[in-house]
This record gives sequence, structure tokens and C-alpha cells, in this order.
Amino acid sequence: MSHDLLQALVIFAVGLAAGTINTVVGSGTLITFPTLLAFGYAPVLANVSNNVGLVPGVASGVFGYRAELTGQRRRILRLGSASLGGGLVGAILLLTLPQGAFKSIVPALIGVAVVMVVIQPRLAAWVAARPGTADPGTGGDAPGMRGSGTAADATRATAVAVPVTAPAPATEAIGGPVLWVLVFLAGIYGGYFGAAQGVLLIGMLGIALGDTMQRINAVKNVLAGLVNGLAAIVFVIATHVDWGVAGLIAAGSIIGGQLGARIGRRLPPWGLRVLIVCVGVTALVRLLA
Repeated sequence: MSHDLLQALVIFAVGLAAGTINTVVGSGTLITFPTLLAFGYAPVLANVSNNVGLVPGVASGVFGYRAELTGQRRRILRLGSASLGGGLVGAILLLTLPQGAFKSIVPALIGVAVVMVVIQPRLAAWVAARPGTADPGTGGDAPGMRGSGTAADATRATAVAVPVTAPAPATEAIGGPVLWVLVFLAGIYGGYFGAAQGVLLIGMLGIALGDTMQRINAVKNVLAGLVNGLAAIVFVIATHVDWGVAGLIAAGSIIGGQLGARIGRRLPPWGLRVLIVCVGVTALVRLLA
């Protein structure tokens, strides 16, 4: 087998893995980006080509999670504007800052991403334990709907009901200005580099919104897709993209996006997490050597 063919197969395979991981957890870039560096691609070219290649995979994951997006239109419209704005700023920063700045910043970003991947289980557990948030993966009732499945439940609820002040529906549904700013900042990070952007978004959305983790994950996929998609448009217009690399990653990530949506939730999270951390640490060692 020729070296070029082997390299193409590896890039396709890591694209598939990244598409799966992005849909389930986020952080797929921690697999594809170091792989491209290992094959000798310049950091900025690797980042740009990787971003463009992963966009179809994110779209594939969004399609796979379409059922969980039901009833979240207003939330997506509001937070999506933050993601688009942040993604544009991040992409412009990548293209305008000196390449040396990217080489200096990326190790720190990878380090932050690896830490976020490591602490993500504790963060997810804390979010799931909050009052009004259904247990991850259970498909539990939406906030405010638990215990309403039977007439007996309804009778008991009526008997013990006391006046309470409900939160404003709009705020409960879409989050307040602080969440918008945080999503905007995550968009800047995503447009500039993006590894573990999904982990950051899940943490923010889980803390701010009372909803199931699966529905939050569905929104995370949409927001990350908006950031990556807008950044990809900027990159295609303004800089060089290695279309061979982008095409291989795209082909793999499309399949991976569907795998992530269909069976990814059955995969052992610790296995994905160990793989991501190992690849991230390897990338750090290579960049700092």
C-alpha cells in the first residue's frame, strides 16, 4: 500500500471518528488536527482544512438529532445569532493574527480543551443533578412536566398545590443575556480553533437551561454547526484550503455524524474520553517539542 493511500485512509478514518465524537460529546478536532500535524501540514492550513471538512459531519449530526430539536426554534434563533457573531470574529482573528501567534496560542487552547474533556463527566453529573433537569440519556419529561402522567398524579398535584412565582416563559426557554454573551465567546473560540467547543456549550447550556441533556446536546450541535459553517465560508473565501484533506474528513465525518446520533450514546463515554485525552496530550508534546 502506497504512503499516499495509507495517509488518505487515516485521514478518512479520523474524520469518521471526529464526526461521531462531535455529535456525542464534542472535541473531534482533538483527533483530526493532531493527525494533520503529524502528516506535516502547517498548523493554520491544518486548522482551516479540518474546519471545512468537519462542517458536513456536524450537519449530519444535527439531522440525526432532529427529533430532540422539536420545540426549540426560539432558543436556537436567539443563541444562534450569538454563535454566528462569535464564529465570524474567531475566523477573522485566525486570518489576521500572525501565524506565529496561532502556533503560540494553540497549545494553550488544546490544554484547555483536554481539561474540559476530563472534567466533562463531573460537569454533566452536576448539571443533571440540578432541580428541573432530567437525567441525561433517560429521555425524561421536560421541566415542569414530571409526575403529570396519570390522573392520580394530577389529583395529588392539585391537592398540594401552593402559589409560586413562575419564571418568565421567554427567559426559561431561551436563556438571558449572560448566556448569549457566553455563547458568543464560545463562538469566537470555535471560529478560531474549536476543539472542545461542544463541551463548553453543553456546560453553559446545561447550567442556564432547565432541559434534558439530550435536547441540550441537540442545540449544542446546531450552535457548533453555525460557528463552523460560517468560519468555513470565511476560510474558503479568504485563504487556502487543502480540498483533498477537507474532502476526506468531510466524507468520514458525514458517516460519523450519523453513527454518533444513532449509536454514539451507547458507546462507553470513558473510552472516547481516554482517546481524546491521549491524542490531545500527544498534540501538546508535538507542538511544544
